[in-house]
Amino acid sequence: MTPLRTKATPTAMTIPTPEAPCATPDAPVFTPGLLQLIWLASPALPVGGFSYSEVLEAAVEWAGVATETVASDWIADQLQLTQARGDLAVLAQAIAAARAGDGARLQALDAWVRQTRESAELRLQTEQMGRSLADWLRGLHPDRAALLAGWQPSYPVAFAVSTAHTHASVADICAAFAFGWAENMVASAIKSVPLGQSAGQRILARLAAAIPAAVAQAMALGDEDRQALSPMLAILSARHETQYSRLFRS
Repeated sequence: MTPLRTKATPTAMTIPTPEAPCATPDAPVFTPGLLQLIWLASPALPVGGFSYSEVLEAAVEWAGVATETVASDWIADQLQLTQARGDLAVLAQAIAAARAGDGARLQALDAWVRQTRESAELRLQTEQMGRSLADWLRGLHPDRAALLAGWQPSYPVAFAVSTAHTHASVADICAAFAFGWAENMVASAIKSVPLGQSAGQRILARLAAAIPAAVAQAMALGDEDRQALSPMLAILSARHETQYSRLFRS
């Protein structure tokens, strides 16, 4: 009978060392900054994004956002109206300012972000998330936070400073920011509407397909072209501040 196992001769095994890392002819080559962008766009980053629905919760109660289709349309519209025309455009310009070491320009862009927040809760959101991300950067990479000495940035500006040291393109950084925002909005919709996980993935697929065009639009905008006019968002945000029962801070 053939034995199940014979006494084996030890096989050769290559153990990676600092001098000889796991390098093979077909080893993957990563896009510069890719892992940093994944890290910064992750919902696990301790900036508190999960606690905000950006008015979606109020839209469920007062604007008829009660189905997957309507929720998908609502979030897709928000991508175009507030992200592509406002925050993403600021982010693109702030990355250039951070890489140039232009603190005055960063503060001017930051002031614009705050002025576009038409309710107290939306302003507090960008301030809290920006402060948390800046604190994270100061704790992990204090040298990279030098541009933030003496002031606290809004979230888009903090994200720009946090990614400026990478070799990632402006387009990739903006896409990572937008996808992180989209993931958070979908998670909010799943809880608020409510929706199933599969519905959430369908909405996220739609947003992912729309993000490249939104980023291209944002990068083409100058200072005089940025805007964040979204009256219904502002009205519902003001109502959300006193909503009887809610899960989210905004």
